[in-house]
Formats: sequence, structure tokens, C-alpha cells
Amino acid sequence: MAAHGGSKTVIYAALAGNLAIAVTKFVAAFFTGSSAMLSEGVHSLVDTGNGGLLLYGMHRAARPPDRTHPLGHGRELYFWSFIVALLVFALGAGVSFYEGVVHIMAPEPVANPKINYIVLGLSMLFEGSSWYVALKEFRQQKGKQGWLQAVQSSKDPSVYTILFEDSAALLGLFVAFAGILVAELLDMPELDGVASIGIAMILGATAIFLARESKGLLIGEPASPEVQAKVLAIAQQDPAVQRANGVLTVHLGPRQIVAGLSIEFEDHLTAPEIEACVERIEALLKKEMPEITRLFVKPQTTGTWEHRRKQVEAASD
Repeated sequence: MAAHGGSKTVIYAALAGNLAIAVTKFVAAFFTGSSAMLSEGVHSLVDTGNGGLLLYGMHRAARPPDRTHPLGHGRELYFWSFIVALLVFALGAGVSFYEGVVHIMAPEPVANPKINYIVLGLSMLFEGSSWYVALKEFRQQKGKQGWLQAVQSSKDPSVYTILFEDSAALLGLFVAFAGILVAELLDMPELDGVASIGIAMILGATAIFLARESKGLLIGEPASPEVQAKVLAIAQQDPAVQRANGVLTVHLGPRQIVAGLSIEFEDHLTAPEIEACVERIEALLKKEMPEITRLFVKPQTTGTWEHRRKQVEAASD
């Protein structure tokens, strides 16, 4: 759970901000009749629910292994992150698009537009604060990587999901502000509906990107090359190991990795000596790399490993 301390701070900040903003937007939409404002209210309400689902996913993922899930429940976080992406698309983008079409077909002037401007301005302030918290946390995680590369290589969707949701929310607020303002200045209430459709497009694009990243994690992504290299180095340093051929890894959670090691042991070793070697490697990995929660070792010649590795590479081309 400690590994997710920063992530939870980001989610709590987003939850508090989105809930307050959602209520304010719905009240403003009720009194002004603005389609863009109603879409923004739905957007903030969906974001609030999504934060709750991410917290639920983190809670479920932290459960220890049991008889039905011997490798643990780490992928629960990835599952709920995928559900969050679907909700952004289905509820956020869907409702916004519907509201936009309705108000374009039957346009009505926005009443008391100043209320909308005040609410949107306050929403930008609160949403910007939440966005900054998520941005700060993600900067710490990404290190020297580029932004897109960091998202694609990240195994913790809780932070970048909130960051992308807040970024989409800020863009949506600017679109809503522009739509309401232009609709008032040009006396064209249809533009309020156009702004709502613009918000739907922003949410749709965000949802598709998040769903794509969550799908990869849910199916199973390997550990970083640096992690794999370190596992091999630890195995190779044992005197009973002739060669650590390679390692297959998969993330079950941000800090939960299952590793399968292919090792060619020294030829003269007895079965008890091989068992002792495996125990030493497991103990050292547990000490230096606690994220390796399960280790499987396969005694295998280097030639057999290379042959099967080439078969896998050929199948993936």
C-alpha cells in the first residue's frame, strides 16, 4: 500500500475538486440552461466516480494471494482503470455529444451567462490545482523519460489517468467558456451546443488513449529492460550458475512482478545443490528487488533458450 501513497494523494485531490465542481456546474446549468455547462457538470461527475473506482481498484489490488488467486490480485487496478476509460467515453463523451446535438437542433439562448463565466472561472482554478498535484506526482515518476514514453512505460495507471482526466477537464472548460461567450456575442445559441460536441470529442479522444494503455497492462506487460537486466545480473553472480540465459517477466501490478528465469547450472551440481542455488537467488532478489513477488526457475541449456527465443521473435514479426 505504501507504494501507492502518492497516487492516493493525487486521487483524493481530484475527488474533492471534481465533486465540488460538479455540484456547482449542475446548479449553474439549471439556472442558465447552458448545454455546455450541463456537459461540463456530467464530465465532472464522471471524473468524481472514476476517482472512486481507482481507489477501489487500489484497495482490491492490495489483497494478498489466496486459493483462487495464487499470484495475488494486482491486476484489479488495471481492470478498474480500463472501466474508468470506458466510463469517460460512454458517460462523459456520450452525454456531452447528445446534449450538443439536442441544443443545436433546438437552440435556446443561455440565461444569465455571467453565472456560467463565474462558475467556469472557479472551476478552472480548482481543476488547475488538482491538475498540478497530478502533474507534480507524474513528473517524479517519469524521471528523464519523455511524456508519452513515460505514459507508455508506466505500470501505475492511477496517476496518469487522473492527469489525463484533469487535462481533458481543463480543455473542456476552455471550450465551454469559448462556446458560451461566442454564442452570446454573435447571438447564436447553436454555438453552445457546438461547444458541447467539442467537449465530447475531447473526452472521447482521452478515453480511447486511456483504454489503449489500460488494455496493454490488463493483458500483461513485461518489466522494464533495466529490471530484467538486474534480475539476470543477480542470478549470474551465483557460483552455481554457468549462465543466466534470460528472464520472462510480467507485471501483475505497479509493484508486483512475476519472473521466470532460464538458467544453465554447472554440470557437476547435484539436485540438492541446485535447490540451494535457487533458494539463494530467491533470497537475494527478495532483498534487493522486493517488486519481484514470484520467481520461477527453469533449468535449461543456453542453446535451447536461444532456439525458443528466436521462435518467439519470428512469431512476433
